Order: sequence, then C-alpha cells, then structure tokens
Amino acid sequence: MLERIETRVAEIGGGLIVRRALPNRRRRTVGAWCFLDHAGPMEFGRGGGMGVGPHPHIGLQTFTWMIEGAVMHRDSLGNEQLITPGQVNLMTAGRGIAHAEDSDSAGGPRLHAVQLWIALPDAERHRAPSFRNYPHLPLVELGGFGVRVLAGSALGQTSPAEVYSPLVGLDLAAAGPASVSLPLTVSFEHAALLLSGAASIEGEELTPGALLYLGSARERLAVSCQAAARLMLVGGAPFGEEILLWWNFVARDAQEMQQAARDWNAGRRFGAVRGSPSPPLTAPEPTGLQLRPTRT
Repeated sequence: MLERIETRVAEIGGGLIVRRALPNRRRRTVGAWCFLDHAGPMEFGRGGGMGVGPHPHIGLQTFTWMIEGAVMHRDSLGNEQLITPGQVNLMTAGRGIAHAEDSDSAGGPRLHAVQLWIALPDAERHRAPSFRNYPHLPLVELGGFGVRVLAGSALGQTSPAEVYSPLVGLDLAAAGPASVSLPLTVSFEHAALLLSGAASIEGEELTPGALLYLGSARERLAVSCQAAARLMLVGGAPFGEEILLWWNFVARDAQEMQQAARDWNAGRRFGAVRGSPSPPLTAPEPTGLQLRPTRT
C-alpha cells in the first residue's frame, strides 16, 4: 500500500516556513512518530533567523535532524547546545520541560532541518526530563546512497539516540545517480519524505511537499534517484495506545492537557529557560478543549 499525504505549510518563529507532514487527518502517526516538520531549505535576510521562544512539552521526545545551518537549543534544565549539520538533538520531555530554539550566526544565513516528535509510551511518559546531543551517527554507504542511521537500527548499525519505542529514522543522501534495495523491519509501518532533489520509491516518484506512507509487512524497499537527492525514512511498530496531541503536548486526556497549559501560563512546573532572545510563548486557552484520541 502506497498512500500519498499532502503536507501543510506553516510558519513558525522568525518567519521560518515548514511543511507539516504529521499529524494529518489521514495519518496521525507512523509508529511512535507523531509529528514531522520539514523546515526549509531557506535563506534568511540580514539579521533574520528562526526564533522559537521558551515553550513547554510533556509526554514526548523532540528529535531534531540538522542538514544546513545552526540552531542554539536552551532548556529549563540549564542545557545550552549548538546543533550543526549532521547532528541530532533529542530532548525527552517526560513529565515536563521547557526549551527555546534560535538560529545562530555560526551556521550562516541558510537553514534546513527536520523536527519530529516521538510519543512516549504510557510507562515512560512521566519520566524525568533530559536532553542529549548526538554529534556522531552511523553512516553506511550503499548503492550510491549514504544512509545515516538517526534512530533505531538498520543495515547492521544502531543509532546511539535513546528512544523508548521500537522505531527507525534514516536519512538517505546521494550526490548523483543511486539505487538501493533497503531491508526493512517487517513488523514496522514506514513513510518517506523527500527533502531535496528528486527520487522514487518502488517506482513511485516522491513528490515535493508530500509524505509517502508505505504501510507495513515490507521486507525491502527499492529507492532510486537520477541525480543528487535526499530523503528521510521513518518507521516503527504501530503505537497501539490512544494519545491526544494538542499545542506542544502529548497526553492521554483533556484534563492532563488543560493542567499542563495552566501550569505553563502560571509559571509553574516547567522551570525557566535562560538566555533566549525570543519571547516566551503563551499556551492557548484550554477551556472547552475538544480532543480526538489517536490510535495507530
């Protein structure tokens, strides 16, 4: 089964344009991956840049893959980390954390990145918050593609990124014509997103601005391109738990969402983020929140 899902264009702090692939009305999650923003590639004018001020998270992990540019991460645990191309930032929100992300001049005027969220399973969603930067990720050269193992295991390699559900995240980049038959975990569902250039999967052309959902029960995946291209493959075991996703939170019921929003706006629970040049975000008013559970 191949299902093409159009992304939605959104603008976040500082005028950064993103294409939001997940969540979508047709496909809310892929495994435990519950949010996917493709940011850029774009070039900011003089003095411009991304600026997402302090904001909270619960019940999830934020997962940032940097392709071009540099972004400074600051969080309420006191971490301050510059992420540069080829690195992953992984923040585990657990019971609650706040962070801010701002472009850094060290990366120049361009920015190209992918940010994803991973829903934490019920047994892990109240764990203590934490943050890690991963500057070194396994790379396998195969069929003209450089396959970077961002999360989980593939091609005999395992990412050091600590996740709490069976999943995989791969970056496939080619400098010219390339073709590969990529082994998959049969029990996983998968989806692919074109990041640059042109490529095809199982003979189906990947369309810019669309997520290609691949379903499950696949042993291998044929990926090819005729010129330089880059794509991302995400997958995982169907999550199997009902979740609610609203604003920056993943929870199990509306009351939990409402309490988190009120705590943030009242300056409780999440702690302070120091040093960000961007103003903090305010949680929307949660009164009368109507949420539809998601199950995969």
